Amino acid sequence: METAIKRTPLNNWHRSQGANMADFGGYDMPLWYSSVKEEHLAVLTGAGIFDTSHMAAVIVDGSGAAALLQHCFTNNLDACMGPARKPLSPGRCVYGAFLDKNGHTIDDAIVFFMKADSYMVVVNAGMGGAIADHLRRNLGGREAAVTDLTDRLGKMDIQGPAAARILGQVLADPKAVFAGMPYFSFKGHIDPISPLADEVRLDDGTPILLSRTGYTGEFGFEIFLAPDKIQRLWERLLEAGQASGIKPCGLAARDSLRAGAVLPLSHQDIGHWPFINHPWPFALPFNADQTGFTKDFIGRAALEQHTDFSFTQAFAGNDLRKISAGEGSRVIDADGQTIGTVLTCATDMGIGRHGGEIFSVASPDKPAGFTARGLCCGFVKVNRKLSVGQHVDIADSRRKITVTIVDDVRPHRTARKPMAEMI
Repeated sequence: METAIKRTPLNNWHRSQGANMADFGGYDMPLWYSSVKEEHLAVLTGAGIFDTSHMAAVIVDGSGAAALLQHCFTNNLDACMGPARKPLSPGRCVYGAFLDKNGHTIDDAIVFFMKADSYMVVVNAGMGGAIADHLRRNLGGREAAVTDLTDRLGKMDIQGPAAARILGQVLADPKAVFAGMPYFSFKGHIDPISPLADEVRLDDGTPILLSRTGYTGEFGFEIFLAPDKIQRLWERLLEAGQASGIKPCGLAARDSLRAGAVLPLSHQDIGHWPFINHPWPFALPFNADQTGFTKDFIGRAALEQHTDFSFTQAFAGNDLRKISAGEGSRVIDADGQTIGTVLTCATDMGIGRHGGEIFSVASPDKPAGFTARGLCCGFVKVNRKLSVGQHVDIADSRRKITVTIVDDVRPHRTARKPMAEMI
């Protein structure tokens, strides 16, 4: 029996603007409006806004909420913040994943510490119910309530170096809101009874929750608000950002931006294999020398005992050509042996090579006359660990190209920049 495709509160706006639409995670979503390249570059040089209302939020609260998340979530809430590994504190959030007993990914997520005994878990499209059910099945007598807020909230992201200057024009008190707001922090509050509270407001009185956890690798914010308020905010930000070159952006630019920022797509770059040997070790509760874990969690035993020695690694190409990732793709070593498959292959249009080095359009040290022609980049899953700088071929049924294994792709990303530099 087919399930009807869902629509976000901005769906009519997208269609009225001629967006190219497609089914993503069960939602009718825009792929692009003008062009993927224009939207991608807007985020690197000015700002872009993204409809992300297809994502889901789950509230976990009660005296056993922290213990339940410690049991189900990979990251250690008691030791996850900064080099000192301090505990997660109210107003901060952390990335990790929910695994099954085999150590395979159910979904990745960001956990927001709202207040004592109350957390919000933000997961991917269509996964709110699955993660809520997973948490309920593993309550184990803990005192916690799990509330799925799927389709009860609106969410949009504004990303790019001009994001704060644009957003500040529609906030009631931008100076107070932006003060003391580092990367992976938030202000505002959501709870399952009264979905939006009034700690942060727009200048028209609309309450929002504002976070800084962006999925593009660039400076910016995520805005949670009532669904019936999102179109007005969307249109106001487009108007406020005209001088900064703001553009509405679709999922295609979101994909190329996140690939250049070495960020995974759940169910594609992480999925039904052990959640280990990948570029995101910060999502696991490793001890200082990464020889073991600092807490117990669902899937821990499987990760410690796994015999599937696959490795997920990032790559960058020499030009913008790419191949079709997924089933049918191949990673080929210097001896002509197939050693794995390609998980993601996208084109970051904001970067290029000069003298063998990758520069971005935002790089302060880019050579005179540098033009970013774009480079393909993404992730491979291979049967042995490859060295950074090692060349391999990736291929599909149409072409074969040579790429380089890297530990980073797009340089001079702005996501972690101090707020004071971006206002």
